[in-house]
Amino acid sequence: MNKPFIVGVTGGSGSGKTRFINQLVNNFSKDQVCLISQDNYYRPRNQQPTDGKGFQNFDEPGSVDLERMIADILLLFDGKVVQVEEYTYNNPGLPKNKITFNPAPVIVLEGIFILHHPELREMLDLKIFMHAMEHIMLSRRIIRDDEERGYNLNDVLYRYQHHVMPSYRKYILPFKENCDIIINNNNGFEIALQVITAYIEKKLRKDPS
Repeated sequence: MNKPFIVGVTGGSGSGKTRFINQLVNNFSKDQVCLISQDNYYRPRNQQPTDGKGFQNFDEPGSVDLERMIADILLLFDGKVVQVEEYTYNNPGLPKNKITFNPAPVIVLEGIFILHHPELREMLDLKIFMHAMEHIMLSRRIIRDDEERGYNLNDVLYRYQHHVMPSYRKYILPFKENCDIIINNNNGFEIALQVITAYIEKKLRKDPS
C-alpha cells in the first residue's frame, strides 16, 4: 500500500470540527477514508495534568498520548488494522466501545494538537483550520458539555477561561496562517465541505489503491 494521503483538521473547541469531519467522512466508504480522532487518545483521568487549583486540564498537550496516536498511524501505513477504546470523556454512564481503524488511501486526522506536535504536523498533506468567533465557540461548548458530558455551567465557564482559551491561543491559533484551508464556521461550512469532498474524490481517482 502506498503512503495514504493525510488530511489534518484542527481548530478551537466549539469551532465545529467534529460536525464537519463526520459529514466529510460520511461522503466516502470506510475502505476509502479512515478517520482518526485525537479524542480517543486522551490519557486516563489520573494521568491528566492539573492546574493551580488541582483541576484536571484536558487542554494541555500532555493530556493526550500523541506518541501512541503516531504509532497507530504508522501501523496503518503498514497496512495493519488498529483497534482503540473509545474515549467517553470520563462519563461513567457511556459504554466504552472498541473503534477499528482500517487502512485506507485517505486518512483524516482530527484534533486540537495535531499541528502543535511536529511529527504529526509533518505527516499532513492537507491542513485545514476550523475557525469561529470566540463567543460562538463558547456557546457551542456550553451546549455540548451539558448534553454530552454532563458538565455544569460553572465548570464549563471555569475550564473555558482557564484551560480552553489559553490553550487555544498558545497551541492552536499560532498555526492557523500555516494551514492550506481556513474554514470560517460562524454560520455554516457547506461550500467548504463540497470543495474538500471534491478534492478528496479527485485524489481517490488518481490513487484507487
